[in-house]
Amino acid sequence: MTQALLVINSGSSSVKFAAYDVAEPGSALARIANGRIEGIGGKPRLLVWGQGGALLEDRRISISSDPVLGPEEAFEELFDWLGRHAAGRTLGAVGHRVVHGGERFARPALVTPEILAQLDAFTPLAPLHQPHNLSAIRAIASLLPDLPQVACFDTEFHATQPWVAQACALPRAITQAGVKRYGFHGLSYEYIASVLPDYLGPVANGRVVVAHLGNGASLCAMRNRRSIASTMGFSTLDGLMMGTRCGSLDPGVVLHLIGALGMGVQAVEKLLYEQSGLLGVSGISGDMRTVEASDTPEARQAIDLYVYRIAQQLGCLAASLGGLEALVFTAGIGENSASLRRRVCEDAAWLGVALDVDANEAHLPGARCISTPGSRVAVWVIPTNEELMIARHTQAVLQGREAHDWRGGGA
Repeated sequence: MTQALLVINSGSSSVKFAAYDVAEPGSALARIANGRIEGIGGKPRLLVWGQGGALLEDRRISISSDPVLGPEEAFEELFDWLGRHAAGRTLGAVGHRVVHGGERFARPALVTPEILAQLDAFTPLAPLHQPHNLSAIRAIASLLPDLPQVACFDTEFHATQPWVAQACALPRAITQAGVKRYGFHGLSYEYIASVLPDYLGPVANGRVVVAHLGNGASLCAMRNRRSIASTMGFSTLDGLMMGTRCGSLDPGVVLHLIGALGMGVQAVEKLLYEQSGLLGVSGISGDMRTVEASDTPEARQAIDLYVYRIAQQLGCLAASLGGLEALVFTAGIGENSASLRRRVCEDAAWLGVALDVDANEAHLPGARCISTPGSRVAVWVIPTNEELMIARHTQAVLQGREAHDWRGGGA
């Protein structure tokens, strides 16, 4: 009997998911469906796409009793749909993206109540993500208590960084209490690292910077396809300017907000995580597509600052590598905004980047080189696939586990 793995990436108001076939333990994974549930806590909608991108489902979810749909009800709907379309498959496990694994979790982990409690302790370090990641685990555990669930961590990939890249210049006692640079977007970077040889050849093991540019944004410096340094640090606030997050900020600003302006900790947290970045500077939106479409001076300044911060941090990471041989763009903005890539590459000309303008502007699916043949730095666009990375980790942890029916019980 064919098993399936379900991958979950849960946010505050939506759940992204993907289901993969596993013919037998250790076999290759094939995605059979993916989709999302939008409007959790409001007017929910289920969208599902099949192989080849065909739309299989697009409907509002009816709510019988409560005025809003909670996480548990959302997963009931998802399992019901998948069960009706499972074609005899059994559910082997669910893999989750969990943003923060702290110092303890450097590998994917089979979730237990004890591990869930430990992951709760990292919520202050990733308040936009961690609560929703863990809420999904709890909701599924309530529905299918015997179903194995695997937590896969965004911090894991960066555990290879040298001490100097992880350390904060603070007293040892604070460092020993877990205050260090963790780095994030690790599942995306891990996937890109896994496919770099397919596109870059021998350069894949050289000095590479990957730019994960989405609503959350960061850069990662790699050598031998391992993380050497990254722009995100102790929290998901650090580094680049993002959709609604400020990026790197003088700590004195936070002290000023609290001391001189009288803001409370929660108000400062909301400001830095939810009201800053593209949204705060443009005054329009945290979505790069909306900001790029605007002709207001504030929108232009927001993009200028976004590009400037990338240029600064790219130079820092090139210095940490001792040079640069390849630059890779990925994630929503990195994969889709030709104008943003062009501006970043123009600013990186001093590093040896020479952009092929036509290749950059071409709207082609999949990975592609966008640098000229004579460029000293190879520049690529490579779509990321965090879901597949989670599925691979989950498959590895799953070995020997019992499969389950989509609605509960044994296979």
